[in-house]
Amino acid sequence: MSESSPIPGTGQGRPGATTGLFRGVGVALVTIFGDDGETDPGATGKLAADLVARGMQAVLVNGSTGEAATLTGPERIALIEAVRGAVPPGTPVIAGTGAPSGRQAAALTADAVRAGADAVLAFPPPGSRDLAGYYGAVAAAAGDRPVLAYHFPRVSAPGVPVEALAGLPVAGVKDSSGDPDRLLDELAHYPGATYVGSSAVLALAGPVGAAGAILALANIEPERCAAAFAGAAAAQLAIAGRHLAARRGGPAELKKMLAAESGIPAVTRQ
Repeated sequence: MSESSPIPGTGQGRPGATTGLFRGVGVALVTIFGDDGETDPGATGKLAADLVARGMQAVLVNGSTGEAATLTGPERIALIEAVRGAVPPGTPVIAGTGAPSGRQAAALTADAVRAGADAVLAFPPPGSRDLAGYYGAVAAAAGDRPVLAYHFPRVSAPGVPVEALAGLPVAGVKDSSGDPDRLLDELAHYPGATYVGSSAVLALAGPVGAAGAILALANIEPERCAAAFAGAAAAQLAIAGRHLAARRGGPAELKKMLAAESGIPAVTRQ
């Protein structure tokens, strides 16, 4: 697993916090499908490489933005391999491996590690029962690769309580709730790395000391997302319209915006 350098101008952390997998803004990558609905790993990897060239510090593959719930096991593996081969070795590739049970998540994690993922991100099972057992299974399958917990109640409620994080075998958390109170609680009380998943709170998260962000909106606004995380209020306001549209419409709306700019197919499986 490799780490990238901090982006100049971003928050450099807070006393007692761990460094984390990377610092700055990463992208929660969309999965590109052809008109026939089949995955296009080559095009997906090319998009990842372009976004890294535009300043993204990490790439999340097979996350909720990547429509992971619609992907087969072989498709997930092919996407990880394509992205890992397309981006520089120093750029962490994170694989989404969350599942309804620890057994399923562990199997997805083992496959992701074999495919070349540098770290994994896993949402908890519905109801968030036995978080220690669930993340223990994921961590065992990950071996020496870091595990990030994923707090996103819209995907898996109720999520991961802040007070539970320090007791879990994870290196950090991706918090996609967009809740500023929750974010402040994490930054004040959780010593692990906090990555925000909502582009609504970037201008708060970076200056206050979050390790970074992993963002769906970075597929179309990588530079402005990075500027907002560095504390630029103007950039935070500039992405507001697109943030709200993507939040309402999910991957389908995000892909429409991406297609209008780059000609990438707007096909989704959702």
